[in-house]
Amino acid sequence: MGGIRQQFSTAAEVRLAQASIRFFAELGAPLFRQVGYLFVATTEPGLAALEERRELQKSLGVAVERVDPREVTGLFADDVLGAVTCREDGVADPPGVCREVVQRAAELGVDVREGVDAVELGGDVLVIAAGPWSREVAGRVGVELPIRPLCRQLVDTEPVDGLPESLPMVIEAETGFHFRRTPTGGLRLAMGEEVSRWGFETEVDERLVDDWLARLARRYPPAAGTAVARAWAGLYDMTPDAHPILGWVGEGVYAACGFSGHGFMQSPAVGRASAAEILHGESELNLSPFRLDRFAGDEVFPETLVL
Repeated sequence: MGGIRQQFSTAAEVRLAQASIRFFAELGAPLFRQVGYLFVATTEPGLAALEERRELQKSLGVAVERVDPREVTGLFADDVLGAVTCREDGVADPPGVCREVVQRAAELGVDVREGVDAVELGGDVLVIAAGPWSREVAGRVGVELPIRPLCRQLVDTEPVDGLPESLPMVIEAETGFHFRRTPTGGLRLAMGEEVSRWGFETEVDERLVDDWLARLARRYPPAAGTAVARAWAGLYDMTPDAHPILGWVGEGVYAACGFSGHGFMQSPAVGRASAAEILHGESELNLSPFRLDRFAGDEVFPETLVL
């Protein structure tokens, strides 16, 4: 989806996002566009949850504010009881950002290799950052990680006439249905599924495609009747509490995985902090909430805002 947001429901996740947003902002367009994230609530419980998160986010310095959703041209808002936005957030190009980071690393002297089995490569430290395959990689070095793959899908529409370039990422607080503009002038749609599809299969569920198009037509009427350009599925690397696992998990083994759908947006902060811990023993960013040993006891702090 390529979304970059600071609007999470737990302080630890907000801080990861805050430390990452600066990197994306420095990249700028076309790799990152600060069009904002707009959350709309259509029920009293949804609005209360939105307000509770807003207060937490503001207390941590996130520039989140109440807003009239009608400022978004074309958005249907007659049923909206309240909305919040953070204009610093936005959408990025994941493949483009990846290429940029790899190129910068190579220019700094990093030995970049593709298609190599990292476990067999050797070295002082193995960093497990293999997304949904992290559990398998960890098992090969005698480490058990509570990570499992979850199938999620996306849908792109054909271009929508008159679609503003400033359209924010729009999220329905109660349903989780969300959409954003694509570089080609269409819309990219996503939503959590009622029945979770655990495992490595990545088939597109056409019933969801039809449902999402109907939701889009209602929430953003200018897109009604727009055809599908493509639909595809991929994998989230989920942990039991939807927070990542960061830190040492074995002798010479460091984990940076289990991001539960938030890895791309948090990667700048995690990369910098992990490197600092590996090289110097500590980092400026506190990663202690994300240690593996949290699953050994009763302490949990589940992230509720998983899109």
